[in-house]
Amino acid sequence: MHSTILIFIDGVGIGEPNPKINPFFKYDFKVFSRFFNQPPSLKKQYMQSDSAYLFPTDSCLGVEGLPQSGTGQTSIFCGINAPKKIGKHFGPYPYSTLIPIIEKKNIFKEFLNLNKKVAFANAYPSIFFDYVNSGRRRLSVTTLSCILTGVRLRTSTDLRTGNAISNEIDNKYWVTKLNYNLPIIKPATAARRLFRLAEKHHLTVFEYFITDHLGHGRYKQEMKERLYLLDNFIYYVLRNIGDKTLVICSDHGNLEDLSVKTHTRNPALTVTAGKYAGKLANQIKSIKDIKKAILGLYK
Repeated sequence: MHSTILIFIDGVGIGEPNPKINPFFKYDFKVFSRFFNQPPSLKKQYMQSDSAYLFPTDSCLGVEGLPQSGTGQTSIFCGINAPKKIGKHFGPYPYSTLIPIIEKKNIFKEFLNLNKKVAFANAYPSIFFDYVNSGRRRLSVTTLSCILTGVRLRTSTDLRTGNAISNEIDNKYWVTKLNYNLPIIKPATAARRLFRLAEKHHLTVFEYFITDHLGHGRYKQEMKERLYLLDNFIYYVLRNIGDKTLVICSDHGNLEDLSVKTHTRNPALTVTAGKYAGKLANQIKSIKDIKKAILGLYK
């Protein structure tokens, strides 16, 4: 069984090579230094190593204004030009008229239609399920896709037994903010859990949104710790991807320019690695191309 791992990282673009505003040039990230020799920038947007490709991906999609998460994530996971469809960028949640499209065209459903196995690796606390059961549906595109498609959302039990990953990778938020009795785990441990899920599924998706949170708030105390943790997590995945396929993508720029608290019109960052990495890199030009390119590996 060929497995694809899709890691969605919210709010990461390719920006200026300025350490004062771009944390990728302020801190030493192993993913960039050891795979591509340097971080990406607007001056050097395309990079390649023996096993991975890094390249810019258009998130503006021909629509004026700043790209937003609702339309950007709909474009990624449904393979459509969502901002053009509704005439504007919109977020953080999907616009109401996009919900029927998400229900019909999300990548989980498309894989299930091909009789393929899918998994969403993120775990959710009990307060999230209380929120959903109350009838409120201001949800991200990924969680909404799962609910509308019948893909199981993982719980604290899954997280405790190693069958899921927390949104922040290491369980710290669950322990310090939600008072769950869980171990703080290393990023390599979380990555191994992701691989175990991938062994059983054709498509495994993991979503990480703290990057967008850091970009908006410019939280200096959290920045280094959280980004190094993410770097170590991705580095482990890249080093061990083997004959699986890895796609790392984002919905819009933000974190790469801390001189502003808003999103940017910079190209979104995309990385492909493992089997078919070069093929995917050639096919993905904008965020709406990601779903089609991944599905093409299974048709």
